[in-house]
Amino acid sequence: MVNSEHRRQQMPLPFDTATVGDAMSNGVISCPAETPLRVVARMMATFNVHAIFVFEHEDEDDEAPRLWAVVSDLDLVAATPLDLDTLTAGSTAVTPLVSIPADQPIAEAGGLMATYGIAHLAVTEPGSRRPIGVISTLDIARAVAADHGPREIFPSA
Repeated sequence: MVNSEHRRQQMPLPFDTATVGDAMSNGVISCPAETPLRVVARMMATFNVHAIFVFEHEDEDDEAPRLWAVVSDLDLVAATPLDLDTLTAGSTAVTPLVSIPADQPIAEAGGLMATYGIAHLAVTEPGSRRPIGVISTLDIARAVAADHGPREIFPSA
């Protein structure tokens, strides 16, 4: 399941005033838990993302999947010495998935990332907890950088 867009054209709001919804990438790129890890790697490469969400059905009669975990690029790299065609997204995904409502301050997202040692959070719709996007450490860095203004020039190292 792919439903993603990233709003890179506009400068993010400054860190102190930004919400998670202001900085996140809209939509999610996901797969079922039984997806082979090599397919997950192809998804990451195709869509130029660092994380793929993993969904599972709560029971056999349930048609609506629920967000369960995320496979990050680091999870994938850690698994490369193993058989990527038999390992699955569900067996290598980081669990439990950490999520945050879109209306929370961006600083809260950064705090959760630091606490759990992760680089991506699922962003949920306030109230319904339905996943609507993802926020990454890079999204937070963009908000921090916005405080310097779009024309700030930095010396090269």
